[in-house]
Amino acid sequence: MSDTPQSLTERYRSIRENPDFKAVVLARSRLSWRLSAWVLSAYFAFMAVAAGAPALLHTPLHAGSHLSIGIPLASLLVVVPWLLTGWYVHRANTHFDRQIAAIVEEQRP
Repeated sequence: MSDTPQSLTERYRSIRENPDFKAVVLARSRLSWRLSAWVLSAYFAFMAVAAGAPALLHTPLHAGSHLSIGIPLASLLVVVPWLLTGWYVHRANTHFDRQIAAIVEEQRP
């Protein structure tokens, strides 16, 4: 391995300028922003309901129940983002990283 700093810099530049690499980076970025928007929308919707119509969250799940609908909804606000994070990590490791590794391999001398 006789890679000089200049040759490495040139190789990194060519990878960053590769249209396939740019497409993978864009797809990964779009996915992360969409997931973030979904999670934040759910949080803000829950807070809006809690502030604007708290009685709605106090509605029992069924007649005679002591459990209100707010408890499972709040639980979902914890569990769903956790599951989405796991799915994103899996997707990044199996799909995006594989594509990026192929692009980097193409750039090897």
